[in-house]
Amino acid sequence: MPILRSFFLTRRFFLALTALVIGLTVAFFLPAWLVPLQLLLALLGLLTLLDVALLYGTGGNVFGRRVLGDKLANGSDNDVAVYLENRYRFPLRTETIDEVPHQFQRRDVLFRAVVRPGETSVIRYQLRPTKRGEYEFGALNVYAASPLGLVRRRFRFDENRMVPVYPSFLQMRQYELLAASNRLTEVGVKRIRRVGQSLEFDQIRPYVPGDDPRRINWKATARRATTPGAADALAVNHYQDERAQQVYCLIDKGRVMRMPFEGLSLLDYAINATLVVSNIALIKHDKAGLITFSHQPGAMVAADRRSGQLRKLLEVLYRQKTKYLETDYERLYLTVRHQIRQRSLLILFTNFETLYGMQRQLPYLRRLAKSHLLLVVFFENTELNAYLTAPATTTQDVYNQTVAEKFAQEKRQIVRELNQYGIHSLLTAPQHLTANTINKYLEFKARGLI
Repeated sequence: MPILRSFFLTRRFFLALTALVIGLTVAFFLPAWLVPLQLLLALLGLLTLLDVALLYGTGGNVFGRRVLGDKLANGSDNDVAVYLENRYRFPLRTETIDEVPHQFQRRDVLFRAVVRPGETSVIRYQLRPTKRGEYEFGALNVYAASPLGLVRRRFRFDENRMVPVYPSFLQMRQYELLAASNRLTEVGVKRIRRVGQSLEFDQIRPYVPGDDPRRINWKATARRATTPGAADALAVNHYQDERAQQVYCLIDKGRVMRMPFEGLSLLDYAINATLVVSNIALIKHDKAGLITFSHQPGAMVAADRRSGQLRKLLEVLYRQKTKYLETDYERLYLTVRHQIRQRSLLILFTNFETLYGMQRQLPYLRRLAKSHLLLVVFFENTELNAYLTAPATTTQDVYNQTVAEKFAQEKRQIVRELNQYGIHSLLTAPQHLTANTINKYLEFKARGLI
């Protein structure tokens, strides 16, 4: 029974059999063709038996393995590798079908390859999940055929593997590596000129060309001059950025965050951006924290900069889901008031589609901005922008553009009204959310606002 389940006839066999059946039908009218066609039919049967003996009777087999991480990154292209090793004494033509989770809805995971005896072939492809949760991979099916190509033998590997999909840690690592190599400008993070003196004293060190003369410490220079054996050089004060500032990301999980964009909901964009911004804040020696909210208080992670803080944030973000009810900003204000005692940077990820919707929540936003540095991040409607840029050829197009312009104008009016009350705001397209939020955070650091 296991042999029968792994045994398959190929397209080549059926084409040859079809040709012989047609030939035998014609031979009914041309008897001279009958004997040669019968011999060819017998030859086809013998070659098929020989092919079966090659695949099943020589002791050879195929080894296959699917290689991917313990978890996938949501919204990012995750690399998957399939390794095929030929343990026969002859080359194999293989067809590999990977049973990817149903969430991807992919029908193109069939790969063909020729693997020489004793060698290993590597097949690479990518998967882009758009929803967090558990994804179940089926079997890796490898169909192997000998050079005769009449029979295929199926091998199955890596059956029923469960892989969780987490917020995009790949995006986080990308920004971290670019920050380490001073190449953040490649992903849209701007170089921001420092304004003011948001610095802490670090140490006194010798003067080197290029140091700011205003930072010369004349008293330390005089002491060095009177100390026997000390180098006769100027001493300057060395400063470093202020550290241990609290940075909280507040994520709205209400129904306004269910809107999709390129497969991901706005909540998932906010979660991915939160993970990256929190990591950048920890690199800058600040404390990163998290609060989620909807019609009721959600999860909270107190701001900290210990080694396991990022892992804790990742686990909490993995479990967040949008709600269908309207968000209660009064509960958010009460939560922040009772849980965050120190003045902090609050990055609020939400979405306002209308000016009236923002004005209803404005009293609570003003109270938050009174005690903390508040940045309200909300999203452009990119579908409306497509209407605005498209040429209007019919009356219906003119109506559509008029309505789209009205909503776009309301978005800009929301920004102006928030600025009028001293509340910082960021209106951004979902695909630029992470880079624009990092720019705002670095701008606040450079201006000494936190």
